Amino acid sequence: MTAFSGAICGPFCREARTDRERGGDATVLRIRVVAPDLHMIMPMPLTPGPTTIQRPLPAAGGPAAKRSRWDLLLVCVAVYVATAVGRVHELYPVLQPLRPALISAALAVALYLLQQTGARNVVRLRGTTTTCVVGMLVWVSLSIPGALSQGIAFRFLTDFFAKTVLMYAVIAGCVRTVRDVERLALVYFAATAVYAAVVLTRFQLGGGDDWRLSHLYDYDANDFATLIATTIPLGLYFVLANRRLFVRLLCAAGLVILAVVDIRTGSRGGFLALIAVVAFVLFRFTTIPALSRVAGLAVIVAVVFFTASDRYWEQMQTVLNPQEDYNTTTETGRVKIWERGLGYMARDPVSGVGAGNFPVAEGTISPMAGRAEYGAGVRWGAAHNSFVQVGAELGIPGLVFFVGAIVSALVALRRVARSALRIGPAAIRVSRLAQSLTAALVGFIVGGFFLSLGYSDMLYTLLALAVGLAKVARADVPSPPIPAARKG
Repeated sequence: MTAFSGAICGPFCREARTDRERGGDATVLRIRVVAPDLHMIMPMPLTPGPTTIQRPLPAAGGPAAKRSRWDLLLVCVAVYVATAVGRVHELYPVLQPLRPALISAALAVALYLLQQTGARNVVRLRGTTTTCVVGMLVWVSLSIPGALSQGIAFRFLTDFFAKTVLMYAVIAGCVRTVRDVERLALVYFAATAVYAAVVLTRFQLGGGDDWRLSHLYDYDANDFATLIATTIPLGLYFVLANRRLFVRLLCAAGLVILAVVDIRTGSRGGFLALIAVVAFVLFRFTTIPALSRVAGLAVIVAVVFFTASDRYWEQMQTVLNPQEDYNTTTETGRVKIWERGLGYMARDPVSGVGAGNFPVAEGTISPMAGRAEYGAGVRWGAAHNSFVQVGAELGIPGLVFFVGAIVSALVALRRVARSALRIGPAAIRVSRLAQSLTAALVGFIVGGFFLSLGYSDMLYTLLALAVGLAKVARADVPSPPIPAARKG
């Protein structure tokens, strides 16, 4: 019996004690395992019959409890998210000389490299999403030799995208528990709400053509409307799921501010993204009671209807009449730009025109470029579609990596949500958080269809949170009893 108990306990036990109990027709062997941070009593019938083994949970005050606290690495990553996505340092000029984005990123990378153990081991990031993101980085590098402007492609890689991919790995890698994912999601939401609040107080609208926000600090109005659409599901998560009343009230106020600013952007792409998020929350957000979902969204919709001007609704009505909109009738409209972008991808389907070179293509190889010889101005414009942007600049392989990263993240989140729901009420917050991140990605997909956000920090932060949640979800929730097979 001692040998049997030792085989079960293995090298993790300091001691093992066994005793027999008789109950009915079965003899039960009770094994008490005493380990440094593990305490488990595991009854095992010695006679044939069904056996249930409950996976042990970490003892209070053990390593899991310590991992749930803020540490310096998580703080640095939070500062980076607040600056790279929320751009809060641009709201206050006194912060810009301190270079908070650069310093927090450098510290986060260094600390992450020094903590390659447990959940923070970079090996834990292996998966389809990470493979696709790294594949995009490789393809950006390979696009440089054949780029229309090699200098622009090289600077795009070294000054921007390499940093974005590196921080994707750090954000996903730094999380140790579901609680860490919640913290970073809250930072994402709070930074965006602060940005919106400052915009609301500093930018005043007038009449005529001045009815909507235009140029903000770093985001333009359309980009910020899409950011809002990705943020609202996270705010709704904390309003409906957080137990602390103070946090819920602050998040509710943030949601109202975001809804007001979203209206003031006058962005049709942002409006469609918001509609997509609302639809997802209503019909696919199964972890929150329908009444609570409807009540939360009703407040947002009420804010939209009571604050929107007649000019705003006139702008939104053009979505239903695209044939009357400049985006479909002029050569500089989105539809014509997308057609030219598909032409650039067909021109070089392997490597594209080079990362960051879509505007160069518009000014040098587009059908309109020849007008420059006659003194006509040619606009070196953006793609206004994240998928066309990536496909034209990186070719078909780059587009496959881009779509693969988003789709695989959605699949991973769906898997996490379903697995947590099967466990029961103890894991409901994990499923709820997975569905919130899914709604955020849905908002990006719809908003990004009308904007050039294929390499944005916004997207890769959401992908990192999705990968981080998938990494820790299985280990951070209690497991259901595992029925053993019958013998005999």
